[in-house]
Amino acid sequence: MTEKPPLDSDENGAWLSEAQSETQLTTGQGPDGVETCDADRPAWDSKLQYVLAQVGFSVGLGNVWRFPYLCHQNGGGAFMLLYVFLLIFVGVPLFFMELAAGQSIRQGSIGVWKHISPKLAGIGYSSCIVCFYVALYYNVIIAWSLFYLGNSFQYPLPWEHCPIDVTTNDTVKECAGSSPTSYFWFRKALNITNSIDESGEFNPIMTGCLLAAWAIVSLAMIKGIKSSAKLEIWGNVQVWRQAATQVFFALGLGYGSVIAYSSYNPVHNNCHRDALMVSGINFMTSVLASLVVFVVLGFRSKNTALRCMAENLGLLSLMSSYESNQHLVGLGWPWINMTDPSSVSLAEYREWYSHYSSTIGPNITDCSLEEEMNKGVEGTGLAFIAFTEVMALFPASPFWSTLFFLMLLNLGLSTMFGTMQGILTPLMDNFSFLGRHRTLLTVSSCALGFIIGLLFTQRSGNYFVAMFDDYSATLPLVIVVIFETISVAWVYGTDRFLDDIEVMLKWRPPVVYKYLWKYVCLLSMVGLLAASLLRMVFKRPTYTAWNQTTASEKTLEYPGWALGMIVMLIIFASLPVPIGYIYSTLKNPKACNTRSEEVHQEMHRELYTKCSSTEQLGSHHRVPTEEDKAHPRTAFLPLGNEDYRLLSQQEEEEEEDDDEQDTGV
Repeated sequence: MTEKPPLDSDENGAWLSEAQSETQLTTGQGPDGVETCDADRPAWDSKLQYVLAQVGFSVGLGNVWRFPYLCHQNGGGAFMLLYVFLLIFVGVPLFFMELAAGQSIRQGSIGVWKHISPKLAGIGYSSCIVCFYVALYYNVIIAWSLFYLGNSFQYPLPWEHCPIDVTTNDTVKECAGSSPTSYFWFRKALNITNSIDESGEFNPIMTGCLLAAWAIVSLAMIKGIKSSAKLEIWGNVQVWRQAATQVFFALGLGYGSVIAYSSYNPVHNNCHRDALMVSGINFMTSVLASLVVFVVLGFRSKNTALRCMAENLGLLSLMSSYESNQHLVGLGWPWINMTDPSSVSLAEYREWYSHYSSTIGPNITDCSLEEEMNKGVEGTGLAFIAFTEVMALFPASPFWSTLFFLMLLNLGLSTMFGTMQGILTPLMDNFSFLGRHRTLLTVSSCALGFIIGLLFTQRSGNYFVAMFDDYSATLPLVIVVIFETISVAWVYGTDRFLDDIEVMLKWRPPVVYKYLWKYVCLLSMVGLLAASLLRMVFKRPTYTAWNQTTASEKTLEYPGWALGMIVMLIIFASLPVPIGYIYSTLKNPKACNTRSEEVHQEMHRELYTKCSSTEQLGSHHRVPTEEDKAHPRTAFLPLGNEDYRLLSQQEEEEEEDDDEQDTGV
């Protein structure tokens, strides 16, 4: 390893002086901060296993129901170009940074940032908290998928037709006013309340499904890792914010899961190629999912519009039969055949409607295909309403429904496993007791997740899922990634980081990464944070509620207590960063006052020795002080050309004694 130049400032030097070592390629910081050799650290059985795990984590439900919605709402191809631009210049560099940090330091998120400086340990704890937030509500979505999967093994599907009210012997009013799929989702599955203020009792079926979901996760985790006009949207700040957020979450940045997975890699694994490959697979999956989603939504919208036209033609036929409405015949009836709706196209109907809508009253509607497409189906509405409605129209609908919800389970569980790994790996790496009791930690974490997750199995639980999804992770994760970038680019130094990567990869990544990390990525994340904060300040947070009386959705503002809950979630997840800095400063006050010259001397006084030779690279060493003995530093021994192993403080002193004897001092 080539010796790195001194830091530019005394302050940065002081930060690095508290770290265990500048480079630590084949060693890691063990439980409770003890430097240990990581020869016994679990490893991936094969490169394919690692790639599949990393892709499984990054490709999640958002690729299926969030990315297609954003493309549709923001100009289609123009949004996709913007997404690719941000993916290349922000997403891939940050993803590569996390992969390289985890692989080189061989630790989870807490250990990686603590290794750079103890003052930065709070970044890892914030990542763990956000991962726990996400795990809480993400497993609820898996529970919903289990519920729908269980209901797919019957014919006809239970959401294919509206139920009959036994008291009136007529269709249930709420279902008649909406649709069979909407009724099944909001009433049968969720039994939802009219607002977040009405908590309602627990949903026993969903509670059981949530328990099953956490049991699956627990068992798995115990096993371990084995067009030019539309380009004007680029000037819309909101579109940039949405695109950047999607890039951010698509790659799983800031969770610590990317770091955790890469920490189990061999030291010389080509993480740069992995970053490009996983990012490319993620993007292509989003594009493929968008094509499928657009086909499904187009099919659903056309069927809805045709059904609307048939109903309106029936009403028109009834109206024309009355003598009082005979004057309508001269206003356009020859344009359309009311007795055979299948012979009338949507374009012909809409052309007639545009001419004579003012003469036929409000009961006859437009039946716009574009309006149906623009109703903005995303998230759970896309999966549990739109897709279920389309599958009910397929032949052998239970078969397709089963396949669809098995796919959702696969996407959800693979992301959930990565999220849990982002919690468990850092804790086991940094606390020896937890590291020795992996099963107990896993079961306890899942049990705690289930207990807190009961919040989401109330009748108002869906509103809390939306709250957590929109606010609990977004801002804290952006803050985490900002501090991660500052840590690597400005505290540790991009040149040093590229030096470490060069040793791992045996070639030096392009220098463009230096400027992307220091300026482009950092400024992009700060801009995203500012845009998100301004949006929260100037636009009061809202949520979509289901009104049982009108059988329709409506947008409501969060009540005061819910806003307080949102603020507390954000603060609680962000607090470890300043707390970790303050705690480390108070714990080691002398480190902050160390003279920079002494710091630089200490940084370059590491002892290097060839294992196959008795040659010493240096014989002049400072006698260890009491402070050094209290905080022993490690040194490395090169094995061959690029491998290193640790020397303990005692071994280093013995080397010094031998050196003195050899020189006669």
